[in-house]
Amino acid sequence: MSSTFSFRGVATALVTPMVQGGEIDTQALRQLVEFQITGGVNGLVPCGTTGESATLSHPEHHHVMDVVAEQANGRVPLIVGAGSNSTREAISLTQHARAIGANAVLSVAPYYNKPTQQGFFEHYKAIVEAVDIPLFVYNVPGRTGSNINAETTLRLAELPGIAGIKEASGNIPQVMEILRHRPNNFVVLSGDDALTLPMMALGADGVISVVSNEVPSEFSSMVQYCLAGDFVKARTIHERLLDLMNLNFIDSNPIPAKAALSMMGIIQEAYRLPLTPMSLEHKFTLRRALEELSLVEHTA
Repeated sequence: MSSTFSFRGVATALVTPMVQGGEIDTQALRQLVEFQITGGVNGLVPCGTTGESATLSHPEHHHVMDVVAEQANGRVPLIVGAGSNSTREAISLTQHARAIGANAVLSVAPYYNKPTQQGFFEHYKAIVEAVDIPLFVYNVPGRTGSNINAETTLRLAELPGIAGIKEASGNIPQVMEILRHRPNNFVVLSGDDALTLPMMALGADGVISVVSNEVPSEFSSMVQYCLAGDFVKARTIHERLLDLMNLNFIDSNPIPAKAALSMMGIIQEAYRLPLTPMSLEHKFTLRRALEELSLVEHTA
């Protein structure tokens, strides 16, 4: 199986830029990749939740993977979203990720099916046995409807090919249990921007981030301070960005992130149904936060 893939730092969960009507905006996607790499992020994660993967067709999913891989051109690691609630589909997407030279895949826990803990284990075991590429488990109960518990995560950590986990359960005791007993080469990444600092204080290795879409440089600096053990400086940045981190979830992700990037002039504000634009009230609140961070010009 694949050699261990080690990752530390910030990997941005990229939005998928679209034009009005919902078609993919390839040029804007390329520009977003450049914005991230120039901002100093340590990796890119296309086709995740933030990338609206649930409504991308398989050809579109492949297209986004291909464009990001081509634009990044090996400058930062590529951890491609390749999950599905169907194990067969997850294997197919993972095969494409390997074919384009991705460094690893991010594979969301099967959603809607609500597998048993043994079901989770067998799902991921089947993927890593079928495709020779490092895999990050993605645990996000708020989206999937079920939680991969610490015991199952630690069982998965022993499988060849399982590189780590993106933990977005918000369950700090569960995270602590994983960190306490994980093998040395098992990477634990925060899946919640606002919990990144406390998770890294407990020993986590970094984050797969939404807010770094908007503030790649500043958020990367915070995580690097955490990795260096300077939590005083990290906390200063954490507190400065906290409102924006929280506002990124004032509506379902990635609605606020796309609205913010549109206000910043980086992408169009375009979604694919069933996602819809933010209310004017929420947009006003978000814009004020962006103004406070000097990401957009102040309005009267």
